[in-house]
Amino acid sequence: MPGTAVIGLQWGDEAKGKIVDLLTERHDIVVRFQGGANAGHTVVVGDKKYKLSLIPSGIFRPHIQCVVAGGVVLHPKTFLQEISTLNAQGVSIGKNLMISDRAHVIFPWHHIEDVLFNKVGQSEPIGTTMRGIGPCYRDKVGRSTALRISDLYRNDLKARIENIIDAKNRMIAGLIVDIDNSMDIPGLDANFNADTIHKEYEVYAEQLRPFVADTTEYLLNAVDADQRILFEGAQGALLDIDHGTFPYVTSSNSSGVGISCGSGVPARFISNMIGVAKSYTTRVGGGPCPTEQSNDIGQKLRERGNEYGTVTKRPRRCGWFDAVAVRYASRVSGVDTLFLTLLDVLSTFETLQICTAYELDGQRINAFPSLSQDLRRVIPTYETLPGWSEDISGARKFDDLPVNAQNYVKRIGELVGKPVGLISVGPDREQTMEM
Repeated sequence: MPGTAVIGLQWGDEAKGKIVDLLTERHDIVVRFQGGANAGHTVVVGDKKYKLSLIPSGIFRPHIQCVVAGGVVLHPKTFLQEISTLNAQGVSIGKNLMISDRAHVIFPWHHIEDVLFNKVGQSEPIGTTMRGIGPCYRDKVGRSTALRISDLYRNDLKARIENIIDAKNRMIAGLIVDIDNSMDIPGLDANFNADTIHKEYEVYAEQLRPFVADTTEYLLNAVDADQRILFEGAQGALLDIDHGTFPYVTSSNSSGVGISCGSGVPARFISNMIGVAKSYTTRVGGGPCPTEQSNDIGQKLRERGNEYGTVTKRPRRCGWFDAVAVRYASRVSGVDTLFLTLLDVLSTFETLQICTAYELDGQRINAFPSLSQDLRRVIPTYETLPGWSEDISGARKFDDLPVNAQNYVKRIGELVGKPVGLISVGPDREQTMEM
């Protein structure tokens, strides 16, 4: 059975969690393949709202197997707290959840490094969530100071922690020298203690043990058995470490190209690539955002869309739909179908604008610039469409939408070059319609 993937086509926060939840019932397995607790997915079921960071959005259907694959970096305390919170909300978690023994582990030093490196080398902060994600990925690539889930069960774990802490304490001490007011940062006034950290992570290891497995072998066996696999992306394609707006990106491949390296499942087994985009644009943190509206329009979008981060609570930067950016992201990710979310937020706008091209140094361009410096300088070319005043949150068929809303959706599909297959007009499962 071919696999399906759900990928965000903007700078994250596209409501992918809701889409994954809707698609889960058509699959046997849901896989989270990259990122860490810096990603937040919100799923609304009836009158209950659930917030997820590490656990796949398929967890609300007990018969579905949820997999946290090796491409994820995992903070054990956060993961276990998320399980505890879901249990308290009545969500049953047991054998329906597994985590890869290849997943890399976030330690206390990663959080401190995240704060320090965010202050080094950039006039504008990259926008990290300070959850240690980037430093953990840095250690993963560097190898010598990296620890994986499987390492938590090795007899020499304490010795390895001691060696790593020795290196980390010296590195952090060197960084502190160059940062003003560094002692205002919690945790910098004391060296890490190997014995304390070892004891803490030994407890985590025992609590995690029931979930740990070789998920690569599991998924490859599932492919051989013709099981239906749904891959859940975190963040968005424009935050991809290689193909996004570098350096204002995340630390993993958050576009469609990251699925295989994060999960271990070859790309040829993924035949349905779904790209999710908001009906407008949002971004959190630093970096260019050509269609951002730092005005009453942006504030209205923020308030109507409740545009505050699921994980960080930071207000999101808001603007008009950028068809140039979404078209690029859809091509990089190999998208087949476009799913458009939060269309209801645009109700009451008298007119709407869509960015159809950029102007750079006096020249019209249709391509998404590879350099953030260039993207920061582009001038959006807008096409204006009439808005609508009706509340569309109760629409369940495309024909229920006002004509202007229908035309807006159709125009986005034309500009992105992909058919719109689904539209969301609210957070609940039922507030969704197929084209």
